[in-house]
Amino acid sequence: MKKPVWWGIAMLFFASCAPVRPFLSNSVPPAPDYSKNSCWAALPTQKDPADRSPSPAFPDLQATAQVDVFFLHPTIYLDSSKKAWNASLEDTKLNKKVDESTILFQASAFNGAGRIYAPRYRQAHYRSFFTEDKASADQALEIAYEDLKAAFEFYLKNFNQNRPIIIASHSQGTLHAMRLLHEYFDKKPFGNKLVVAYLVGWPIKKDEFKGIPPCEKPEQTGCFCTWRSYLHGYLPGGVLLGDSIAVTNPLTWVSNAEPADKSLNEGMIGKNFEQVLPQRADAQVHNGVLWVNKPKFPGSFFFRSKNYHIADYNLFYVNIRKNAQHRVDMFWK
Repeated sequence: MKKPVWWGIAMLFFASCAPVRPFLSNSVPPAPDYSKNSCWAALPTQKDPADRSPSPAFPDLQATAQVDVFFLHPTIYLDSSKKAWNASLEDTKLNKKVDESTILFQASAFNGAGRIYAPRYRQAHYRSFFTEDKASADQALEIAYEDLKAAFEFYLKNFNQNRPIIIASHSQGTLHAMRLLHEYFDKKPFGNKLVVAYLVGWPIKKDEFKGIPPCEKPEQTGCFCTWRSYLHGYLPGGVLLGDSIAVTNPLTWVSNAEPADKSLNEGMIGKNFEQVLPQRADAQVHNGVLWVNKPKFPGSFFFRSKNYHIADYNLFYVNIRKNAQHRVDMFWK
C-alpha cells in the first residue's frame, strides 16, 4: 500500500525527536506501587476527574454501582523534548495532563455504569509507534503493559470483590487492554465477569479473541466494541483496513454499513466539558474504520484534520454513557 505524503513527513518528524540512544533497562523510571492512591488517576474512593459529568442529567453513580470499570488511558506522553522511552509517574505535569484530558473526557463517560479504576502507568512515548527502532519500542511497550498487568492484579486482589467488570480503553490503552483480555478473560476464569469491553482507537480483527466476539446488538454482553473515527470519505494510509477489521457504530451499536444519522447522536462534548452538543455527528462503518461527517461545534471552522482519533470518545460521549448503563442492566438480566 502506497503511503501518503503526510506519513513520510510524520516519520521524519518523529525520527528527528527519537531518543538519542536505544532502550536501556537501567534508565527506566521506577515502577508504580499500586497500594498508593497517587499511582491511580481514578479511584472510586477519591475525588478525581472521572467523577465529573457534563450535565446534572448524567449523575455520577459510582457510590451505588454494582459493576467496576477498569480504564486504560491512551498515550499522553507526547513531549518531543523527552528522550526517555517511558513516562515517569513522578512527572506531575504529565499526570495533570492525563487527568484533565483522557480521565475527564473519556473515563468519566462510565461513571453512570460502574466504579472507575484508572491506573497510571509508565506509558510508552508516542514516538514508539513511529520509530524504526522497533526493538526499543517493543521494550517500552512491554514496560507499559507490565505496569497495567500489575495494576489489574492489585485491583483484583484488593478492590474487585467478585464484581462484574467493564474494560474500557483508548489507543495505546487499547493495545494493552487486548493483552489483558487474552490473559484473563478470553476463555479464562474471569470471562463470565466481562460485561463488555470498549476497545476504542486501535484496529482489532473480528476473530481476535476465541470467546469474546464483536458486539452486534446494543444490549449484548460479553463482547467488545471498537471503532476508529475519520472524516467521511477519507481512508488513512499506513493502517490496517478492510472487512476483517471489527468496527462498531457507536450510534446504533451494530457493525453493518448502514449510515446512522446525526439525529441519533444524543450528545458530543468538545473543549468545554460542560457543554453537551446533541445531533452533531453521524457515523458509518466503512472498510474497517468509522466515517464521520465533519461535526459543527464552537471553533470547528478551524478544525482541518481528517483524523478524528483524538475525539473517538468525545464525538459519541452520551451514547457511550447510556450504552454502558444499558449493557450493565442486561448483564444482570
